[in-house]
Amino acid sequence: QVQLVESGGGLVQAGGSLRLSCAASGRSFSSYAMGWFCQAPGKEREFVAAITWSGGSTYYADSVKGRFTISRDNAKNTVYLQMNSLKPEDTAVYYCAASFGYDDYDHRRLSEYDYWGQGTQVTVSS
Repeated sequence: QVQLVESGGGLVQAGGSLRLSCAASGRSFSSYAMGWFCQAPGKEREFVAAITWSGGSTYYADSVKGRFTISRDNAKNTVYLQMNSLKPEDTAVYYCAASFGYDDYDHRRLSEYDYWGQGTQVTVSS
């Protein structure tokens, strides 16, 4: 069992930055690939970024490439999402998720994740 708690969301002006954190408790954090997803009102939850268990590979949605950076610290059981050059269309609830395994691939599908956090709201004003 893995519990995930996101933090760091808030209100920011367009062009600004936020850093989201996701703290994991439970067993074997380093056995999980981690992902960030977002869900805007009236829309489906969608992939933002993912990182493999070791941090050796990262993957991004086209809409955030060059602006967002995912990273992890296995010693601290934490995954981060650095969000720069934020746009109003980035406004959403952001969720972190854990997918057990050591395979190196993009982890874009919601269905492959085993655990989810409760989400943190990010609002970008124009």
